[in-house]
Amino acid sequence: MFKVIAMSAEQEKKMQEAKANWDMYYVLTQELLKFIDQQDIDQFLELERQRNTVVERMKALPETEEYRKTAECRELVARIKPLDMQLIYKAKAWLNKSRQQNASVHAYDLQSIGGVGSLLNKKY
Repeated sequence: MFKVIAMSAEQEKKMQEAKANWDMYYVLTQELLKFIDQQDIDQFLELERQRNTVVERMKALPETEEYRKTAECRELVARIKPLDMQLIYKAKAWLNKSRQQNASVHAYDLQSIGGVGSLLNKKY
């Protein structure tokens, strides 16, 4: 008692587009990990922007939900989840390190000395 539902060519094309979006998301996630490991934050941010664009396309395509129900997509999501967790961990670690370095640099600012800094800036 299985119902065979034939997809139209249009639906098939949109399902292929949904698959391509998920594949692109996976590839971009792998690349993000590579660039954060290399501390190339400019490239990391550009790839993150591209990945957000893919996510927006996925949200706009109703067939994405249909594709998510497939075994192929569930397998891909299972591979993406650990990568996303690594990415979040590494991004937070980089951010914390950056904040510490920034705080260390600002600790030596003359403005924090108070009165002495204003004496050095006076013209006589």
